[in-house]
Amino acid sequence: MDAANDTLSYLALGDSYTIGESVAEDGRWPVQLARALREEGIPLGDPRIVAMTGWTTDELEWGIDAVEPLGTFDFVSLLIGVNNQYRNRSAVAYGGEFHTLLHRAIRYARGRADRVLVLSIPDWGITPFAVNDKRDAATIGAEVDAFNEQARRMCDKEGATFVDITPVSRERGAEAAMLADDGLHPSAAMYTLWTQAALPVARSLLTK
Repeated sequence: MDAANDTLSYLALGDSYTIGESVAEDGRWPVQLARALREEGIPLGDPRIVAMTGWTTDELEWGIDAVEPLGTFDFVSLLIGVNNQYRNRSAVAYGGEFHTLLHRAIRYARGRADRVLVLSIPDWGITPFAVNDKRDAATIGAEVDAFNEQARRMCDKEGATFVDITPVSRERGAEAAMLADDGLHPSAAMYTLWTQAALPVARSLLTK
């Protein structure tokens, strides 16, 4: 916590889903989450975001290295893996790389796994963009599930919190209003649904 103003600090790690490809800065889900928590009286500052469109787990590692030293934070979120899956990398290999990143996130949270929130990978197989992929929607969905199971298992092992936004991505993600103009990335409206799923969990973690 910043002693000067009692603001809780927040680090958001990820890829296009965290940086909010094709949406305005205030539409990114980590920014929406911080704002929603402030509206509830929890003084979480806007996130320091380390994320880039297209990043895989190893690229996120390199990206973090490039901006070190980051210091420590009161709260850390992590959402990574869709690009591993998109590039046909194995779920098992992802599990090991995710575990390394999760450990790193916990270190940034001052060793408090109970201050680390992980979001699941959404199912992009239902989007218009996926029509041109050689894999069908069912195959993409099954692969996303396998990756998410790896992440969930690592969170359970380390005591971090896993929030599953994949179901809402499947239920609403093909709607035009829930998509950015590229037909792949979420719109700010979809990120609002993710925020709503993460909000009660984040509230609980930050009031411990």
